[in-house]
Amino acid sequence: MQKITSEAEFQVAIQSPRLTVAVFKADWCVDCKFMDPFMPDVEKKFEGDITLVEVDVDKVEDVSQELNILGIPSFVAFTDGRELVRLVNKLRKSREEIEGFLQRALDVYRTIHK
Repeated sequence: MQKITSEAEFQVAIQSPRLTVAVFKADWCVDCKFMDPFMPDVEKKFEGDITLVEVDVDKVEDVSQELNILGIPSFVAFTDGRELVRLVNKLRKSREEIEGFLQRALDVYRTIHK
């Protein structure tokens, strides 16, 4: 997963015509660390369909504020610079919940790009 370290990098990532999902996290976030062991497998499952990028809310604070990311870990799906769907709250996310969100994002994306 590519790590986004600036607002400029974030803007480039979300402007892609591909489905891009920003994963908002922080190093100090226990619930974010909970996802670390299974996220590589989740990323591999959606490889070719979804680009996942990691956004550290402390390093790219302006983006988090603009998007109203009030809790982490959170997920926001984009294509062509537009937000499609989001899973934003401060609760721990299970693998099943994350995969369900990614599938929903993919379904919305495919509806738009028929």
